Amino acid sequence: MISLRKLDVFVQVAQQGQITRVAESLGLTQSAVSMALSSLENLHGGPLFHRQGRRLLLNEQGRRLLPMAVGLVQDMDNFRRMLEDAHDQPSGHLHVGASTTIGNYLLPLLVADFTRRYPQATIQLQVGNTEQIEQAVDEGQLDVGLIEGPCHLERLECRFWRDDELVVIVGPQHPWCSAVSVDRSTLLDGQWMMREIGSGTREVFEAALGRDVQKLDSVVELGHTEAIKKAVQAGLGVSCLSRLAVQTELEQGWLVAVKTPLDLTRQLSVLISPGRYQGRLLQSWIEAIDKAVVATLG
Repeated sequence: MISLRKLDVFVQVAQQGQITRVAESLGLTQSAVSMALSSLENLHGGPLFHRQGRRLLLNEQGRRLLPMAVGLVQDMDNFRRMLEDAHDQPSGHLHVGASTTIGNYLLPLLVADFTRRYPQATIQLQVGNTEQIEQAVDEGQLDVGLIEGPCHLERLECRFWRDDELVVIVGPQHPWCSAVSVDRSTLLDGQWMMREIGSGTREVFEAALGRDVQKLDSVVELGHTEAIKKAVQAGLGVSCLSRLAVQTELEQGWLVAVKTPLDLTRQLSVLISPGRYQGRLLQSWIEAIDKAVVATLG
């Protein structure tokens, strides 16, 4: 028998490629995920995946079935949300994705406030870089995403949420602290601590440098904002991060923001898939985060 749970497992494994990750995201055991896949493959009469190391990759038959499975799972998800909208208050589960700065420094308080206001609602927050969040929204893994910088998938609905500012930061003992302003040539000679490619923060910084980005003397990639802050504070280099992420450190004097000629303003945006049912829960979430921005500006 084909169940929606089995189809959901099939879709998740096709998208994520690893049984372990799918088991964690769906709250199942690895054996339950494997059994669901085996059941579908038995019904099909042959394998739907082939193994490449630890990853499962769709074969030709699996690729043919995936679009239909995605459509069925999304239709049922939309149906469930329509039923949930019959409640007086927003209820159910909302899968929210956010790029690193937003997810770590803006959303925790917003999620806590939202779930206190609507106790029948549950927010599942996924944090990744901008590219990862775009892909997850596009693939239907997320109901809504919040990203830094521009959206690269035109088929997604993308709208402005709020402004943000990046700042070039150094440790309190760094030579740049004594400069009134740091010019481009000096910036290019810095030992830069940067987020990975795919990060919205890195993309905005490199766009501000323009062609000069190829002249950066040295770049060390660190995958987490907190690691970058600690490295800069220790005097190991310089970086460019959102003011949201370094506000406490700037106030305490652990980091110093230096003036530069670069335009480091950017927009934070909300992403929604056009095919996603925008029920009461999703609408209430968007209204809540919009009101939070107005309250902050006020």
